[in-house]
Amino acid sequence: MIKVGIVDDHTILVDGLKKLIGDSGIAEVNSVSGSAAECRSSLGFRIPDVLMLDISLPDASGIDLCKELKEKYPGLKILALSSYGEYAVVRQMLDNGASGYVIKNAMPKEIMEGIKTVAAGEKFLSHEVDLLLRKQADRTVWLSDRERELLRLVAEGYTNPEIAERIFLSAETIRGYRKNLLLKLGAKNTAVLVKMAIEQKLI
Repeated sequence: MIKVGIVDDHTILVDGLKKLIGDSGIAEVNSVSGSAAECRSSLGFRIPDVLMLDISLPDASGIDLCKELKEKYPGLKILALSSYGEYAVVRQMLDNGASGYVIKNAMPKEIMEGIKTVAAGEKFLSHEVDLLLRKQADRTVWLSDRERELLRLVAEGYTNPEIAERIFLSAETIRGYRKNLLLKLGAKNTAVLVKMAIEQKLI
């Protein structure tokens, strides 16, 4: 029997999950926490096979909590549970050690599949998230070392003349590079360019 811990402050959702898991015959809920503080305290007593972790908690970010818990309990398997389907959020959760990611409105069958897969030590993404990551991967752009360096300096807030001075090129050349980066990434201005660079881990 797979032991499942739930960390979520939405009572209706938690009740639904408890019923779904309890009726499955393959898993049971052995702890429920409504906050990060409750979760930390609960893990001091019992470690579940799979911890279903909400991203939006009243006292902390699930993204930060995921990293903290993986550092403290490296063997803990975390299945992110969220209503957020944004690429940057999914990517961060996975980078912080989550073994899987399910959207809260996923079908019950998919949620149970996620619990089973993660408990078995494999990765799981609900259908919607999987599509999102594939779509994003197709859009990943290739940048030269010089372009990456320039992008990093732009993100750090340097102006064209300052960048030109640092990497020994003319301000005119830097302007051309910057324009090219905007086109390559499909960004309409520098602020969007920096945001995309961070989200897509280009710098």
